[in-house]
Parts: sequence; structure tokens; C-alpha cells
Amino acid sequence: MTTNDKFAPEGTRLFVTGGAGFIGSNFVRLAIENGFNVTVFDALTYAGNMENLAGVEERFRFVRGDIRDAEAVRNALRESEPRAVIHFAAESHVDRSILGPKIFTETNVLGTHVLIEECRQAGIEKFIHISTDEVYGSLGSTGLFTEESPLDPTSPYAASKAASDLVVQSYAKTYGFPAVILRCSNNYGPFQFPEKLIPLMIIKASNDEKLPVYGDGQNIRDWIYVMDYGTAILRALERGTPGEVYNVGSSNEWKNIDIVRLILEEMDKPLSLITYVKDRPAHDRRYAIDSSKIRRDLGWEPETTFEKGIRQTIDWYMTHRQWWNNIMTGEYLEYYEKNYKPKL
Repeated sequence: MTTNDKFAPEGTRLFVTGGAGFIGSNFVRLAIENGFNVTVFDALTYAGNMENLAGVEERFRFVRGDIRDAEAVRNALRESEPRAVIHFAAESHVDRSILGPKIFTETNVLGTHVLIEECRQAGIEKFIHISTDEVYGSLGSTGLFTEESPLDPTSPYAASKAASDLVVQSYAKTYGFPAVILRCSNNYGPFQFPEKLIPLMIIKASNDEKLPVYGDGQNIRDWIYVMDYGTAILRALERGTPGEVYNVGSSNEWKNIDIVRLILEEMDKPLSLITYVKDRPAHDRRYAIDSSKIRRDLGWEPETTFEKGIRQTIDWYMTHRQWWNNIMTGEYLEYYEKNYKPKL
């Protein structure tokens, strides 16, 4: 990564909310590898798993806290004195938002508002807000989401993320707060919680269980390997213009059913394991990202082909059975208490 003096890795302190989650933990590993000084701030809810950071425990500072708690955020910022904040912390699963939407509004909207106000008071030099392409709603069979596409969320999750984006944008416009918003397509890769499509299908296939596919399986998503998103975040930290929104994607559209078939083929499992289940409400038909702005203005490009990335992801889940077994049994919830808390 090319760096400038302001955010050169050596000595730069980052404050990463939600750093024990899927994308957050992969980013923390990448940031550590690049020489950043990292503080992870995470509430360790169901998707926050300290096992995601196993092996690098001694290379970052951890603070257990909730972004909705202004005092906890304020104290953590004061103690860690970061120059930049990367904000991953969020409730992020569409199905869960349909079943229980209130926590999504509380965490994603109110939590972001609390966090950004504390960051403004603390004089943070750069704030990277991690959003999603789902704020744009659903595309037809043609076209791409651009940064100028209207926000048209269709799930409580997407609506909460769109609202948090607007809070961040208001701070950039009203206070000149140095925030950058990244709206990314679907991520996949190591440490993704097993309720998501790709890890769920891998795990089900490995156990020769039925693979549940929503509706007709024709829903289309644009997929990006999680470490490619990590490099985009680092590039936004380095070069991103405050107040700007950048879409991040790999121009890699796949129908859900075709991904499921590919996984079965890669794992040498029969297609007869596929079973179709009732579609979820308001299931967006297609997402696709135009990422030309971040490629042009920040010089970022994804490096991992889907064929390579899905193979690496399958291999990772097959060689880390204990990780997802711990999640399935709930044992991962004990990891912090057993293996990390005594070290604080």
C-alpha cells in the first residue's frame, strides 16, 4: 500500500469498532500486518467473536464496550488517543432485522450517532463509516448502483444503515467532520458467521445436509473477497476525501443458486442436496456496484478472482472446523472469558 505522511502505518493509532466481527477482524489483521497501532472496541454480541482474532491477541488493545454507551466510547477514545476511527460495529443480518428490527435502529442509528459525536468532540482526524450497497434497494436486470443512486432500502437492516449514513453525512456537512462513507457489495471469506449464505452452504455441504435456497435462487449479488475490501478501507483512510461516498465492489455478479452449485461442485457433493425454501419478505432481486469512483480517484483495485476466493474460503472452513463448531454449540461465547479477559 502506498502511504502518505499523515496516515503512514508506523505509529498511526486506529480505533476499530466491531473489530471482532467478520469484516472487522479481517481488517484488524490487515491493519496490524501493515504496522498500524490498533484498538478494537466491540460489544461481543452474537457475531462478535474473539476467536476471529486468535493468534494476534498480543498485537492490539481490546476494549469491550457498546457504541450506544457514550461514556464507554468517550473513555476508550481518551485512553487510546486514535487519529482515525474505522466504524464496522453494526447489526447486519437481514433475516434477524425482519424478526426483531428494534435493535437494528438502536445500534446502527443511535449507536452511530453516539459514536460520531464522541469522535467529533475528541478531534478525530479521519472517520471511515462502513456501510452497504443494500441502502440502495433493489436493481432491475440492468444498471449499476452509483454513489448518486437514491437511497431506497427495503429491509429494517438496510433502512437502519441508510439512516446511519445520513447521520454521518450531516456531520460532514454541518461540522466539517472528516468522515468517508464506504458502501460495499457482499463480502465473503474467512471468519464469516455461519448464518450467511456462503459459509452456511459450505458447512451444510460438508455435513451432507440439505442446502436451503430462498425462493427460486435467482437473486443476484455482487461478491467481493473480504481482504480486497480491507485494502479498499486502507486506501480510503489514506486518500479518501472527507464528505465523500465511495462504492466498493468487484464487478462480480452471481445468482445465489449458481454460487450454491459452484460450492457443491468444488466440494464434490451432489446437486441433489439443494432444497428450495420459502422466500423471505421483500427479498431484493439484484445488487450490482459501480466502483469506478474509488478505482479512479483512490487507485484501488480488487485482486482476488471469485474462483480463487471461493476455493480459499472453502479450504478455510474445512480446515477450521473447530471454529464453526464452537459457534454452532455456543462455545465461542466463552472464549473471551476463558482466554482473553484475564489478560486485561
